[in-house]
Amino acid sequence: YTYIIQGPSKLAFLFSTSVVQNPIPIFLCEVSGVNVTSQTQVVKGTVGREALLSVTYSSSSSDKPVIKWQLKRDREKPITVVQSIGTDIIGNLRPEYRNRILVFENGSLLLHNLQLSDEGAYEVEISITDDTFTGERYIELTVDVPVSRPYIQMMASSVLEYSEHFNLHCSHDNGTKPIYGWLKGGKLLVNDSRMLLSHDQKVLTISRVLMSDDDVYTCTVENPISSMKSIPVRLTVYRRSSLYIILSTGGIFLLITLVTVCALLICVTHMIKCLFSLAVDVVPKPTTLGRRSPMPLYVLNEDVSEAFFFLNAP
Repeated sequence: YTYIIQGPSKLAFLFSTSVVQNPIPIFLCEVSGVNVTSQTQVVKGTVGREALLSVTYSSSSSDKPVIKWQLKRDREKPITVVQSIGTDIIGNLRPEYRNRILVFENGSLLLHNLQLSDEGAYEVEISITDDTFTGERYIELTVDVPVSRPYIQMMASSVLEYSEHFNLHCSHDNGTKPIYGWLKGGKLLVNDSRMLLSHDQKVLTISRVLMSDDDVYTCTVENPISSMKSIPVRLTVYRRSSLYIILSTGGIFLLITLVTVCALLICVTHMIKCLFSLAVDVVPKPTTLGRRSPMPLYVLNEDVSEAFFFLNAP
């Protein structure tokens, strides 16, 4: 039997053995190269902040490494971000990377003042003159804007039972790559026969409203670097048989007011009639007595059955 064993030090051993014999090495060779490692494959960055693409390398050589970082995107030509010998940058940086790049001795790359255009797959190549093979490693960098608090919009906060196609809309003002979700009574909502979510989950449609839909609803939005919840809103569902309650709720005060006003008007009218019936009518009636000058004659009526006449002498 023959076995080939390769250890972490790039040493390859070839063994030959039989059933009764111990393994005997036939030859020994060393594979020289740079080994690049990283503790993370994805780095989540925020616009305006910094991101560290952290790597380490190992080599049997003590010479300074040649470090090259490239940004690679689908269907685009790779962009050389920086090239250095150790920490000393070679050549001129592209305008978009000037004063934003820092290379560490272990090969790590620090990007300052992140922009949305910095997003992509970063490849680092580390080579040393004495080594045969170049070490490589990929790190994915995402760059996002934190999401703002979402809010829910709907036509009304109450709805009648058995109504159809009642919509709740979730919106937010800021933030990239939003992923929406809905909570009902604090529990996650999923698509079913009545609760229908749009393809982007921004709109929740209740196809046929039932009394069980009377609950508190919350909208959620998240992206790779942040998550937020809306202020909970209450949806009130009224039974269709209780329509008169809804109508009376808005009109009961007006009804009471009208009844009160009518009662007051009746009372006032009655009082006016009473006052007029007790009032004294003063009606001037001019007349003459013999040859004297006409004197005014006043008739004072206090009762229908009695009348008193007063004649004023000169």
